[in-house]
Amino acid sequence: MVGAVVGDDLPGHTVIGCNNTIGHHAVVGAKCQDMKYKPGNECFLEIGANNEIREHTSIHRSSKPSDITVIGDNNLIMGSCHIAHDCKVGSNNVFANNTLLAGHVVVEDHAHAAGAIVVHQFCHIGSFSFIGGGSVVSQDIPKYMMVSGERAQLRGLNLEGLRRHGFSVAEIRSLRAAYRKIFMPIDANLGGVEDRMVQVEQDEELVLVPTVRSMLQSIRDSFAEDRRGICKFRSWIVT
Repeated sequence: MVGAVVGDDLPGHTVIGCNNTIGHHAVVGAKCQDMKYKPGNECFLEIGANNEIREHTSIHRSSKPSDITVIGDNNLIMGSCHIAHDCKVGSNNVFANNTLLAGHVVVEDHAHAAGAIVVHQFCHIGSFSFIGGGSVVSQDIPKYMMVSGERAQLRGLNLEGLRRHGFSVAEIRSLRAAYRKIFMPIDANLGGVEDRMVQVEQDEELVLVPTVRSMLQSIRDSFAEDRRGICKFRSWIVT
């Protein structure tokens, strides 16, 4: 569209796939805003197909030659969003207006960010998750979950999103049961999150459900040494 800027006179490349819309005055493939970037270094951006990138959005190239900023396919990136250097965005995501991703953020697939949200650098946003409007996300959001708040906290599963994406009643029921065992225990003496996850894995029915296993792995991955842990949650004790 009129006023859009694509690419920059920099070493490296910006590669854009088929059937993308780049809105008025969007800036795609510009130099990053990372102070560690060294002038003259190669930097890269690769965008897939069928993305709608709306007006005044900015998407920056990587901060170093060994990394790359990546956008997948079929994403809706609304007006005035920002995707910083070295981000990895999957496919079929929706970023409402003024969604701001700092450097090195990973967004999987089918995530939905409501408007005016900020994501801290190096955070991971799991597939089929939902971020409420105005949230500040400073830690990982596991798959299938919903967060909101000035310092985003877990608010449960993204139930409406799961239904809209065709998850079965049985899958959702199993995810809810697993979520409650981990984050809403009936006994205050069941230990921490890891202990409760082990309990879910020992449940003969839940452990057979692929979506439950995927959620457990997503939570566990967030506690790896190079990750930021999961968003805070309130340990409701159900009596």
